[in-house]
Amino acid sequence: MDDSMSAETSATPISGVEARRVARNAGAIAAARVLSSGALFIWQIVLSAWLGVRELGVYSTVMALFAVAVPVASFSMGMIVIRDVARRPADAGRYLTATLYIQTLLALLAYVGINLAALLLGYEAEIRVYVAIAGLSLFSDLIGNLCFDQLIAHERMVIASLVDVGHVLLRIALAALALLAGFGLPGVYVATIASGLLRSLALGAGLWRAGVRPRWPLDRTIASLLVINSAPLALSAFLSLAYQHTDKLMTTSLIGETGTGYLHAAFIIIYGVVELLSTTVLIATYPLMSRAYMAEGRDDLFGFIVRKLALFTLLVSLPLSLTLTFFAHDLMTPLLGQNFAPSAQVLQVLIWYALVTMVANVFAQAFMVQNRQRRLLVIRASGLGVNIVLNLLLITRLGPVGAALASVLAELFVLALLLYNFRAPGWQTRLSPGRALRMAALGLAVAAAMVLLGGIHPALGVGGGLALYIALVLAGGVLASDDWDLLYRLTAAMPGGALLLRYWRRDIPLGW
Repeated sequence: MDDSMSAETSATPISGVEARRVARNAGAIAAARVLSSGALFIWQIVLSAWLGVRELGVYSTVMALFAVAVPVASFSMGMIVIRDVARRPADAGRYLTATLYIQTLLALLAYVGINLAALLLGYEAEIRVYVAIAGLSLFSDLIGNLCFDQLIAHERMVIASLVDVGHVLLRIALAALALLAGFGLPGVYVATIASGLLRSLALGAGLWRAGVRPRWPLDRTIASLLVINSAPLALSAFLSLAYQHTDKLMTTSLIGETGTGYLHAAFIIIYGVVELLSTTVLIATYPLMSRAYMAEGRDDLFGFIVRKLALFTLLVSLPLSLTLTFFAHDLMTPLLGQNFAPSAQVLQVLIWYALVTMVANVFAQAFMVQNRQRRLLVIRASGLGVNIVLNLLLITRLGPVGAALASVLAELFVLALLLYNFRAPGWQTRLSPGRALRMAALGLAVAAAMVLLGGIHPALGVGGGLALYIALVLAGGVLASDDWDLLYRLTAAMPGGALLLRYWRRDIPLGW
């Protein structure tokens, strides 16, 4: 990469009123996501230890099928509804009616599809019954999802976010009560359905208070446009989720539920890492990237931000990947129990999938900003094909570790395609030799320190390795001056960034 570029020039400033509104809305959504994702992460760990390896494999298989069904039922209409209703609030009722008609039919199609898939994949009767029960959530969540999109379009982010956080906490509480009462997995699924119904009622009440009502009869023009405009997004979402969950679905089919349990236990850690270090950050920086893409007089700004954001993502995820590579065994057994000890080997491989996918997510979002969804769709479809082939080759030979290795290799293939196809002024795929050497030396030095210190005690290996990493990043010239400038601006754009900037000051203008 060329390190000579300066970030002193900023994008076109926005008004103070608009900035405060955007910050409030983004802050509400980001805070809700952090809270709900954190609660779900902790619950998944507790649930895993509670269920045991095989039952966790059953639960994971059912949830993977359900997750793949969600984009079929929603057809990714939310983005279109939010965009159109925000532009034409008077048509909100017509859009509500159209989505209610279409998504009810699609939910029925998705429900039939996952039950048929469970049969064709050769799953046991137990799993097929659970799929039939869990799939009812497609209908209990329906009204809530439609109302959530409408509330976002009307900039009622706070109420929508509060309801969603409350829904997650209620779902966890009801599921825990069901397990304590001895109802097992059926109780967990019933709790999910019940909490989904209550969420729908709460969001429906919020939308009613906002003055939005369904408008009859069905506007066929709006319905047709929704289907047409949503189709590429829906296909992309389906492929993305199918790509994410193929390993679990195929592991159950090829080697059984226990192998899937080991795989899913490691995946829980990966999910938490990606949600915290990638998804939340990208949601918060999406408006910034969009404004940079449209910035007048700074054609190179967007490519510059993508380049630096990818670098920051790599720098943040590398020490975590090294830590879990060397100390996964010291994490999994205390966290989930001795029965999950084989999951440590899966985690040692799967953590590198997290690193690669977090970097790839930066470019995937950049493709969305550039309105290149079709190219992104082709890349994701190619990655899914590679993933399926690798799973077939590796799962029967290496078990759940083979599924993890297939995910890493397929995601590397996807990242290579993204890098090959990404184009923007201010972006170069070439890494400067000096920086490449410094980063390689950084990784090797930290890995060696973790191995040596970890031989004395794991806590010393983790603490000493991370301390060395931070020291080398700060003193080793890994970050250039323009890296620090952009990192300062990114911090200012993030929710809560103003608090950090009270203590960290750089003499640069903040244009976003």
